[in-house]
Amino acid sequence: MKKLFPLLLLFLAQIAYSQNYTILDSVQKTPISYATISFGNGNGTFADADGNFRFSKKWYPDIDSLYISALGHKELALSTKSLPKEILLVEDVAMLKEVIITAEKKRKYKTKKLPSEVHNDYFRSWLPTVESEIAVFFPKNTERSTKIASVYLPVKVESSNRNATKNQSFTTVFKMQFYTNNNGFPGKRMSYDDVIFNVTDKGKSNFELNVSEYKVFIPKEGIFVSIQVLGYADKDGKLQQTKKYSEIETRKGIVKVPTTFRPLLPFTDKISGYKTFTRRIFFKNRTWQRFDKEYSDNNNLIKNNNTNYGMGLKLHLYEDE
Repeated sequence: MKKLFPLLLLFLAQIAYSQNYTILDSVQKTPISYATISFGNGNGTFADADGNFRFSKKWYPDIDSLYISALGHKELALSTKSLPKEILLVEDVAMLKEVIITAEKKRKYKTKKLPSEVHNDYFRSWLPTVESEIAVFFPKNTERSTKIASVYLPVKVESSNRNATKNQSFTTVFKMQFYTNNNGFPGKRMSYDDVIFNVTDKGKSNFELNVSEYKVFIPKEGIFVSIQVLGYADKDGKLQQTKKYSEIETRKGIVKVPTTFRPLLPFTDKISGYKTFTRRIFFKNRTWQRFDKEYSDNNNLIKNNNTNYGMGLKLHLYEDE
């Protein structure tokens, strides 16, 4: 109990220094879930399901501006000196969701699986951070109307620490999004809703995420499926509002190092070509980069040809009417 008391005081002190803000739609005054809050320096955080996030100058003394963005809304820049408790985002008419007309009822279909590539090797796995989004390309290899029923996500839930017990629990919140194919790179964000899901230490190494209800159909040019870590969840499964960076003192000064999250994402050399792309989502340009030697000469995954995340799909191929 004596050891827990200082930790409790530290936690309470952090909460006291931080303040809670809510991001709302300017017209409907409804919360905007999982909005992105960029700090303008390559770092940032996210709102939770209720549009809330925490920020304080004590946590981030060098941050002068916040850049807040969400699908279907115009980005808003605010000074950290006078943040309103309620932050209103204006709808972007040019980005309003398209009406997607589908006629899948009473239509027969065949199921096809594109298997994932699963392994349990820590040294061939990506360590997820909140600043990175990973997208994998899937071509459309049939003339039939094709819906994504499930996405298979290889995960490694165990810690790399050999002395750690298998009982160390976690719940991590992920976001999945879908993009068009723009000359081999992820292009325009498609109009489907964000798919928010949790992965726990109890999950299987080949995690299956059922996305059938979202009615995601693959265009003739193919589709990019992306995943992105939002952070750890609390005991109720909701996104925790915590500082997601550590500060390390170096010869060149203080360097912010993003926290890594479990589960790890196994990469593989068993997929031909370069189908995996990544980008740092807190940068203004958010440029996608193909995960190859041009991405990095020093990355150990790339050096050993583990250049693809082994994501797989379950597809519904509809018969012609």
